Amino acid sequence: MTRSEFDDIRAFLADEKTTPGDLLRIARTLVDDLEHSRMREAVLRTYYLRLLTAARATVAADAVDAPDPLAFLRHELGERGQLPVDGEDVQRILSDARAAAALLACLEQNPQPVRRSGMRLRRCVGTGRRLPR
Repeated sequence: MTRSEFDDIRAFLADEKTTPGDLLRIARTLVDDLEHSRMREAVLRTYYLRLLTAARATVAADAVDAPDPLAFLRHELGERGQLPVDGEDVQRILSDARAAAALLACLEQNPQPVRRSGMRLRRCVGTGRRLPR
């Protein structure tokens, strides 16, 4: 859910014309969104664990001079349709990896300031998704 959608819900809740039926619809929508988010998180955790396991197995296979140590990663990436298919794709992937490493190094050198908790001071202005009445 976007920040704008949260702001829309807050405004809708603050509106005196909002009925209990409207509140019930919002609650159901929020519960559905929460369930969807949790399922998506579980799927992403599973993908991450499978990739991590394949990476560890690849390093272990390389350590014992196995004939094809990359087989574990190739299999996992192939399952997700993430294997490079041509030379251009390979160069783009390598370039993306170098750029990501540089960005991460920059973030580690210049950590972002910690945001204070509490009420937000700015308000979202503009049109957003309208809630059903």
